[in-house]
Amino acid sequence: MIPLDTEVKYVKGVGEKKAGFLAKLGIFSLRDLLRHFPREYEDRRTVKRLIDILPGESACVEGAVVSTPQLSRIRRGLDIVRCRISDGSATCEVSFFNQSWQRSRLVPGEEYVFYGKFGGDLLRRELTNPVFEPAGEARQTGKIVPVYPMTAGLRRSDLTKLIETALAAAEGQFPEPLPASVRERFGLVDAESAYRSIHFPENDEALADARRRFVFEELFLLSLGLRRAREGYSGTPPHVEPRDTAEFTRVLPFPLTHAQERAISEIKHDLCFGTRPMNRLVQGDVGSGKTVVAAAAAWLACKSGHQTAFMAPTELLAAQHFRSLAPLLSRFSIGTELLTGSLTAAQKREAQARIASGEAQLVIGTHALISGGVEFRDLGLVITDEQHRFGVRQRAALAAKGSEAHILVMSATPIPRTLSLIIYGDLDLSVIDELPPGRTPIKTSVISANRREELYASIRRLIGEGRQAYIVCSRVEDGDEPDDGRKAVEEYAKTLREEVFPDLRVEYVHGRMKQKQKDEVMERFAAGEVDILVATTVIEVGIDVPNAALMVVENAENFGLSQLHQLRGRVGRGQYESYCVLVRGGGGDAAKERLGVMRDTNDGFRIAESDLKLRGPGDFFGSRQHGLPALRVADLDADAETMTLASEAAAELFRKDPALASPDCTETLAAVRALFREQAMN
Repeated sequence: MIPLDTEVKYVKGVGEKKAGFLAKLGIFSLRDLLRHFPREYEDRRTVKRLIDILPGESACVEGAVVSTPQLSRIRRGLDIVRCRISDGSATCEVSFFNQSWQRSRLVPGEEYVFYGKFGGDLLRRELTNPVFEPAGEARQTGKIVPVYPMTAGLRRSDLTKLIETALAAAEGQFPEPLPASVRERFGLVDAESAYRSIHFPENDEALADARRRFVFEELFLLSLGLRRAREGYSGTPPHVEPRDTAEFTRVLPFPLTHAQERAISEIKHDLCFGTRPMNRLVQGDVGSGKTVVAAAAAWLACKSGHQTAFMAPTELLAAQHFRSLAPLLSRFSIGTELLTGSLTAAQKREAQARIASGEAQLVIGTHALISGGVEFRDLGLVITDEQHRFGVRQRAALAAKGSEAHILVMSATPIPRTLSLIIYGDLDLSVIDELPPGRTPIKTSVISANRREELYASIRRLIGEGRQAYIVCSRVEDGDEPDDGRKAVEEYAKTLREEVFPDLRVEYVHGRMKQKQKDEVMERFAAGEVDILVATTVIEVGIDVPNAALMVVENAENFGLSQLHQLRGRVGRGQYESYCVLVRGGGGDAAKERLGVMRDTNDGFRIAESDLKLRGPGDFFGSRQHGLPALRVADLDADAETMTLASEAAAELFRKDPALASPDCTETLAAVRALFREQAMN
């Protein structure tokens, strides 16, 4: 037995060289080795007859070698061992590439059990590089076998042996973060049984029990951690006077929707009557009017003498918010400041002085707002736009500028309701599920790539009417990846400019360009000086261009539905009828089904639910996107029921023991801290 935090190189059978390979898999300690779970399993328990096996099927067969194994050298660096086997029902040719030693292991007339994926056809079966062993040995067959995520330089058999070693070394000290009361209540197996069965299950039931235990544990710890984060953000909130928001809404040039009014009411309650600082997410579809809700919150805070910081993901978007909010709030004598990285040193000093003095009551900017040189006199409210562009730590850094400031987060990314609890578990939620009246739904069509000439004619016709168009590609330039027929931004823009639309103004923009270059192109497009903008998804979060009435997405099958919905939301922001054309370059029936969802609905929440079912939770969850710990075991669609149970259990435990101070929770607290500490280091 060795401590779980022992460096993996000191685990028996590892050493320096293998430790280097394991590091590529994120394995640095004995604990990491234990938690390197299989990605799938091979069922090698049932032996089938050769005659019953279909091409493409993976199966076990027991047969005799009926021909002498032959070694053939095809060319330098390539040799093949071939023989034939039979089980009495049929025969099969077995081949081993660059495994010359197998010739001596296979004895004509002897019986062996083989496992692998069968090729050939029903008349001539083939088996390449199978696992095999003498009949009756049952070391590699006759059981459920784990298949682990791998890396170059490490053999599958080596990793399997190391996991076996790790299980033996951890005996008596398997981490048990689930309190006994929780395990008993929900019928969950203990940690040691779960670890042994997740790696080497004796049967289907043991595997199901182990997986359910780890799914529950993962979601339970995540829910606890998020609740701790929320409760940890406490103290005396900045006092905001309860004002009649009708005073603010009366000056708006349009009526609010019921959903907007509801969101403002919830924010007002948090700001004016809450016992702790507000920590709220306003989630609304593209065009639902989140910005005016944020403006109402800023109005409430500023009228009570507090400053508001409003952080946007790009300078262009920050400038757009400044242009729309400054005139509106000036009617209430609220001073607005724009602070971005592109200001000159002198301009920054002047802006920072106005912020420090409190003259600037609403400060709009980018990441420049969390730089060391920015000091607020009395920061009471922090608003961040487009939550999926900001991590938890960035939110905290901005909030730290104010003593227990209120936090309001806005997101135009519709998240399926089954995921909101986990992804935004540290935030209260307001949903704007209603679009302002008068917004015309964007007409969406899906076409195959062979209708491109027809598409070009439509683009020319629309631009002839004075409108503008976006064309989105998934690659920046040819040569980025193997040629799979996908359009690349730079080359496609050149083709359009020189061969298709030589009389039109075609420009391009992508993420590898310098920010100043990107902003310059986008500003020219917004000013109507560019007819067609070819771009990557860098425009997914961008400024409003009311004159843009067409969004074309090339190779649309390579995008998630939620991302396509965000791109579609770039058009339809003005008075003109707008269109989205999804060009399908491949993907078969599955792509047709997915893209058909986009054609049939403009409801972002329905699209997000469909995306979850069709693609899984990867688009919605992950540390890179949300700043939260990534899930290793749980599937937030398939495990929705377990997620609910785990969240409820976490809530109940937190009510009883918010500090997790009871002896039964010692390992629970350590696991929660480790989970979020690990993320903070990434």
